[in-house]
Order: sequence, then C-alpha cells, then structure tokens
Amino acid sequence: MNKMIALFALFACGFPASADEIKLSKFQIDTSVLAVERGVDAFMNACHGCHGLKYVHYRDLANFGIDKDKIAAWRGDSTLDSAMSSLISDEAAMQSFGIVPPDLSMIIRAREGGASYVYSYLIGYYLTTDGKTGNHFFPLTKMPDALDISSATDPAKRSDLQGKAHDIVSFLAWAADPHEAERKTLGYYVIAYLILLTILLYNVKLDVWSKLKA
Repeated sequence: MNKMIALFALFACGFPASADEIKLSKFQIDTSVLAVERGVDAFMNACHGCHGLKYVHYRDLANFGIDKDKIAAWRGDSTLDSAMSSLISDEAAMQSFGIVPPDLSMIIRAREGGASYVYSYLIGYYLTTDGKTGNHFFPLTKMPDALDISSATDPAKRSDLQGKAHDIVSFLAWAADPHEAERKTLGYYVIAYLILLTILLYNVKLDVWSKLKA
C-alpha cells in the first residue's frame, strides 16, 4: 500500500495540471501493421526491460498481423498467451530506481494529452549544465533517457530517434485497445444486420396492415 501511495504521489507531482499548460509536439498516430511492428521492436529494445504491458498478449500481436518469427524472438520462453510482462521484478526495480516502473498498457489514455504527451515526454530529455539528464515534461521522472536522445546533437541522429519514439507511441496507442479493428469490423456487420432486419420487419408490417385493411 505504501508503495502504491508513493507511486501515485510521484506521478501526481511530476505531471502538469493540464496538457494545455505546456507545448506538446503534435502527434499523428499510425496503427498500421508496419508501424506497430516497428514500434514493438523499438519498445522491446528500449522499454521492455523495465515496463510491461499486462493487458497485451503476444497472441494479440500475431492476430494483428505482426511477423511470427519476430514475435517468437521477442517472447523467448514465454507462450503466445503470455502477457508482455516487464523483464525486471518489482523488488529489483525498487532497489535500482526506488520505484516500480508503471505498466504501460493504458498509458496513452491515462495521460492528459494522450499520444502527444507521451511522445513529447520521450523526446523531452536534455542534458543539464552539470551533465545530468532532465526532462521538460516530467521534471521529477526517475526513468533514464531510454532513447538517449539528450545526447543526440547530430540532426540526422536526433531525427532517427524521434522516429523511434513515434513508432513506440503508435504501438502504445494500439496497445491501449488492441481489439479496436476487430470491434469496428464487427460493428459494420451488426449495422448491416440491423438495416436488413429493419427492412424485413417493415415489409412484414406492410403485409400485415394490408390484410387488416382488406
């Protein structure tokens, strides 16, 4: 309980009261299969060591169309039905960081500003005058600069890292609702069914009323 209170207090203090109070980088979510696949790859390399996705399973990636060989490499000994849990235990995280890194399954929906905030946070790292790492959008963060963007002085290198951040956030946006595409497809079938049913019932009504009037 004390751990949860500390975690809440840290995040409540670290995040701004409103996303409108800071200038967020505009973000366009790309949940195409290729973008999500790149995002998973970048996430596994830069984030998965500490952060997990308890509501996302490796089978979700396969059902979405991600390359099965890549999924096999990412999951290792885990089964397809396993959740994408972090690689670090809570105890080890507490010893290393003094706090358990949050699960990122719903991070896009949990933060005001959504994808734009998370993207701005990832690329918001900078080096202070004393050589330490800071973050413009979460000053109290204990998370290291996972993409090492604070030391990227070369424009081409920085652009490449921004692209990786974009892919990670697009993946996290998909992860917040991995079954969205399935629901939309099902919704089209339901609407078509209701339209057809309405037409049939209307014709039945006309037939019944025509006999009553006869």
